[in-house]
Amino acid sequence: MTTAATTEHGFDGIRACVFDAYGTLLDVNSAARRCEDALGGGWETLAATWRAKQLEYTWLRSLMGDYADFERVTGDALDYALERHGVIGEGLRDRLMALYRQLDAYGDAAACLGTLRGRGLNTAILSNGSPAMLDAAVAGAGLAPHLDAVLSVDPLRVYKPHPSVYQLACDRFGVMPEAILFVSANGWDAGGAARFGFRVAWLNRAGFPAERLPAAPAAVVDSLSAIPDLLPA
Repeated sequence: MTTAATTEHGFDGIRACVFDAYGTLLDVNSAARRCEDALGGGWETLAATWRAKQLEYTWLRSLMGDYADFERVTGDALDYALERHGVIGEGLRDRLMALYRQLDAYGDAAACLGTLRGRGLNTAILSNGSPAMLDAAVAGAGLAPHLDAVLSVDPLRVYKPHPSVYQLACDRFGVMPEAILFVSANGWDAGGAARFGFRVAWLNRAGFPAERLPAAPAAVVDSLSAIPDLLPA
């Protein structure tokens, strides 16, 4: 499933391809999946609650003006998920948090980034993750050689989809928003980036309905392997 670009100029003039990290390049469920020995069949439910609360806390902290870095937010969300689902295990929290720093990359991530760089495009991550978390995850997933930059919200002390976060990518590459192709598997993130002015591809692996937000992505794809095909050869 690939929906072609609908913007007036398609994806001509793109100079940088910027990706969300968690859920887009990195499989956020892989930490809980690797603890299936302790969690049993409940690992998927725990992972879903953990992720939902993690995102919710970023939005709420941004609205409250009470920033804490993504590692703290991730830990708080995990504590909630463990308590909600009655999960108790010696050392399990520490194990899950350590695994979150070593998330698996999706199987099509490295090839997509490599193809784009091979065409002379800049590639980057723009993420809510804290710098230490991102450095560990990118290195562990083997993605570092395929990236020109890894950008974190941490210096801004506010989370996506605040416009100042997307401006980080423009500042890093010295381009206007329309020269950036932004890719995210999170519909709300795709909407925020499109509202900012990026040309956006929503990576909709699960076939979810479109978000009801002020701006929409220019393209919808179901795999990272489809991203290079959006761009002129």
